[in-house]
Amino acid sequence: MKGVRGVVFDIDDTLYLERDYVWSGFRAVGEFVSQQIGMPDFANRAWTLFTDGMRGNIFDQVLLDAGQSSAIDVAVLVDVYRHHKPDIVLLPDASQCLQQLVGKVQLACVTGGPVESQRAKVEALGLEAFFPTVVFTGSLGASFEKPHPRGFEMVEEALGLSGDKLVYVGDNPAKDFAGPRALGWKTIRIRRAGSLHERIPSPGFVNVEAEQLPVVTDIFLKMTRR
Repeated sequence: MKGVRGVVFDIDDTLYLERDYVWSGFRAVGEFVSQQIGMPDFANRAWTLFTDGMRGNIFDQVLLDAGQSSAIDVAVLVDVYRHHKPDIVLLPDASQCLQQLVGKVQLACVTGGPVESQRAKVEALGLEAFFPTVVFTGSLGASFEKPHPRGFEMVEEALGLSGDKLVYVGDNPAKDFAGPRALGWKTIRIRRAGSLHERIPSPGFVNVEAEQLPVVTDIFLKMTRR
């Protein structure tokens, strides 16, 4: 990692556990459903399907299983989920890492997914205090979502750095590493216990793999002492 001057982070399952956001969203939707149609256990039903591995059509399935498939518009529930105020916090190692790095190297964030959801996460986690540059690739259109390099190019433009002067820290082998790698960045994979992609192997070109973020702190604090 010699020569790196900027560290760029993913958010989901890198700085907090994404399953915590999912549960927060299910609770918000559950409260809404309870108010609208008097169904009291929507959140728990949704969580059971999620933990069983279901993805994509959980809300439809919960309503179908409860005999309520025509009682409420699923699109409305998705909107409630995406716009809810998430009950999430930075993981302790993430908080410590960011506090130790701020002011020592340039920091930025590149995150994908629905923009309204990602903005709410940034606010809930207090990331504005650490990242003067946050790129929401969801705002660029589907063609430019991660792993497309465009979001990472925007960071290069904002920080005035490029290539091996930058490192991206993420978790998702399918989305987080091909884009920065194409631009010559270094990459660090955080494979957290309980993360959604924990069991998926890292790409062979990832420079470092670790379970928590102290590996990032150690690398860059050692650099600053040289």
